[in-house]
Amino acid sequence: MKFIADIKVMPLKELLDPQGKAVMGGLKNLQFNSFKNIRIGKHIQMEVEANSAPEASAQVQAACKKLLANPVMEYFEFSLSAV
Repeated sequence: MKFIADIKVMPLKELLDPQGKAVMGGLKNLQFNSFKNIRIGKHIQMEVEANSAPEASAQVQAACKKLLANPVMEYFEFSLSAV
């Protein structure tokens, strides 16, 4: 079976986010003053071949832990849908 994994990787809330701060500064320079607490992360979408949803979920979880997210600085969450 094929599944689509939509993965969100974001910096830990306890850590500073320099990219978010830079974007917030840019927006303020453009007179967009209503935005606050901007955090920049990654969105990853990938196709997963697996026999079942739990197996696909385990594969995505392992990929996130081993490569896609740095647990020291980031957290991840994902959703899985059958194709």
